[in-house]
Amino acid sequence: MSAPRILSALFRPSSSRTFTSTATSTFRSQPSYRPRPSTQWRTNPSSSRSYRRQAFNYQRFSTTKSYLRAWSQRPTFYYEVGGLGATCGGFYIYNLEPVAVTGRRRFNVVSPGREAEMGLQMYNQTLQEFSSKLLPAHSSEHRMVSRVLERLIPHSGLSDEENKWELHVVDDPIPNAFVIPGGKVFVFRGILDIARGEDGLAAVLGHEIAHNVAHHAAERMSRSFIILPFAVIGSLIVGLDVGIGNGLAKLAFELPGSRKEESEADYIGLLMMAQACFDPKAAIGLWQRMESMEGKQGGAPPAFLSTHPSSHDRGEKIRGWLGKAEEVYQRGECGGMGGYMSGFKEVTDFSRWS
Repeated sequence: MSAPRILSALFRPSSSRTFTSTATSTFRSQPSYRPRPSTQWRTNPSSSRSYRRQAFNYQRFSTTKSYLRAWSQRPTFYYEVGGLGATCGGFYIYNLEPVAVTGRRRFNVVSPGREAEMGLQMYNQTLQEFSSKLLPAHSSEHRMVSRVLERLIPHSGLSDEENKWELHVVDDPIPNAFVIPGGKVFVFRGILDIARGEDGLAAVLGHEIAHNVAHHAAERMSRSFIILPFAVIGSLIVGLDVGIGNGLAKLAFELPGSRKEESEADYIGLLMMAQACFDPKAAIGLWQRMESMEGKQGGAPPAFLSTHPSSHDRGEKIRGWLGKAEEVYQRGECGGMGGYMSGFKEVTDFSRWS
C-alpha cells in the first residue's frame, strides 16, 4: 500500500470531483418458504456425540503433544524456533504502515485493488438486498443526504480514480449508514431521525467516510491473517475445537482492533465535518441520542464483547477532541469559506492522536 498522502493534499478540496446520485424502484418478491411442522420420535444422540468428540479431542491433543515433544528434542529445535519467530516478526514489521491522518501504525497486507474488489462484491450484494426499498433521487431525504455528501467528499482526500461515488437512501427504520470501499454510500431512513439535521448527518457520514480514508476494511482483512493461525495453533495445543479457539482469538485481537478503528473514524470524521463547515458540536448530541436509544433497547453490550465502543464512551472522547475541531471550524472562516487550510494545519497534530 502506498504511503499516506501529504496532509495538505489529504483534505484539499477539489472542484473536479463528481458525485452521482442513483435510485431504483424495482421490486423483488420475497420467498415465503415455511417448513411443514412434523413430529418425530427418536433417541437423543447428544451423549454419544459428546463422548466421541471428547475422545477425538483427547486423541488429537495426545498426538499433538507427541509431535511437539519430538520436535523439542531435535538438536536444531531452538534454531528452528528462533528462525520461525524471526521470519514471522520480520513479515509483520515489514507490513506495518501509518494510517492516513492519525499516523497510527498498523499491519496491512491487503492492496487497495483487493480492497476495491471486495467492496464491489459487497456493494452488489447490498444493492440486491435493498433494491426494493430505495428512495427516489428527488425525495427530500435523498436530496438532504446528497447535499451533506457534496460538502464532505472534497475534504476526504479520496481520489476520484479509486472512488466512483453513488448514493442510495433506503426507506427502512433501521438507524444505520455505511460507505463501502469504492465510494458506495448507503443511508437508512432511521438514522436521519437520530441525526436531526444536516450537522448531525455530517457526523454520521464523516465517520463512515473516515473508515475509507483509513482503509479500515483492508486492516480488518489483514488482521484475520493473524487471528486464524493463532486460533488453529491454540486449538491444536490445548485440544479445543477450532471454533472455540477462533472465539478466544477474536476476543484477544479482533474486537479490540475493531473498537480502535471506530474511535479513529470518529476522530477523522469529526475533523472532516469541521473542515467542511459543519458544526462539530452536533456529534456530541448525536451520540447522546444514540445512548438514549441504547438504553431503551436494554443497554449496550459489555465493551470487551462489542465491535464498537459504547455511545457514552464515544461521546466522551469526542468531547475531548471538540476543542481541536472547533478551532478548525472557527479558523476556517466557514462563514466565508476562505483560508481555513492554514488554520487547520496549525491546530492539528496528528502524530499525537490517541
